[in-house]
Amino acid sequence: MPIDPYVLLLLATVGLAAALPARGTAAHVVSGASTAAIAFLFFLYGARLSTREALDGLRHWRLHGTVLACTFLVFPLLGLAARGLVPVLLTQPLYQGLLFLTLVPSTIQSSIAFTSIARGNVPAAICAGSFSSLVGIVLTPLLAAALLGGSGGGFSAHSLVTIVLQLLVPFLAGQVLRPFIGRFVARHKKVLGLVDRGSILLVVYTAFSEGMVRGIWHQVSAVRLGGLLVVEAALLAVMLALTWYGARALRFGREDRIAIQFAGSKKSLASGLPMASVLFGAHASLAVLPLMLFHQMQLMVCAVIAKRRAHDLDPAPDVTPAAPAAPSRNAAGTATPPR
Repeated sequence: MPIDPYVLLLLATVGLAAALPARGTAAHVVSGASTAAIAFLFFLYGARLSTREALDGLRHWRLHGTVLACTFLVFPLLGLAARGLVPVLLTQPLYQGLLFLTLVPSTIQSSIAFTSIARGNVPAAICAGSFSSLVGIVLTPLLAAALLGGSGGGFSAHSLVTIVLQLLVPFLAGQVLRPFIGRFVARHKKVLGLVDRGSILLVVYTAFSEGMVRGIWHQVSAVRLGGLLVVEAALLAVMLALTWYGARALRFGREDRIAIQFAGSKKSLASGLPMASVLFGAHASLAVLPLMLFHQMQLMVCAVIAKRRAHDLDPAPDVTPAAPAAPSRNAAGTATPPR
């Protein structure tokens, strides 16, 4: 099963923050750089995301409505139900991170990749992931404010203004400028991808540094981490089953069911980490931990499922021996053996 190299980089960044957390003036500098990086990230998201492509997918409204319902309705309901696991398996901060995980939009790249491997409806996966990201820019912060309330990072009118200025405004700016810079962004996709990932690493370092300075990590033990992994494994299993068998009950074809399963059961690390930094502030380190673990888990499990789905379509080899050809007759009526 694959281990995402980027997850290893994230873990290394967490280790660096644990060993050398930013303090004093360095912390202010890193925090300012992180704020700028988040704004730039969402500007790039806006510049990359084709609104027309996302909205064109509305012609297949049943499929995209199903994915959105899984992402922003079923997932949060399961997150709320997990409240009963506190304090048996989860601490309150870990539960808040788990609940935030259920509010994050779906992925784009990995949903497309796994749908393609499984021979599903790739155009539908593209539109579903794009539309989920578009909706999540607005809906995820609103759901977090409604469901987490003051227990997370202290949501308030000021927090919502910060979210608008740091996330929504740069995203909309990228969308407005997309006709002018879209080709440039597409041509330099690899370089800007490195900028994306480097920015997220900076966000993670800032969040975990602040958590170390504040002593937040003393709240987490190996037993609690084990409990979190068990809960997340159950959450992923339930969503994979619901998206597959639920789509079958709704009479979607096989290719559409594959797109629904992979787009409706995943959560975006790239969108979730910057959002958590803005929403949770000093508590962001514990808030992003469930998302980081879930991200790796979903990649490993979905890779196995995608290969099995592809294998299901492989025709069985024809081992039936060919019947001997009947002898033919020449013009004189004499039988001639088959060649």
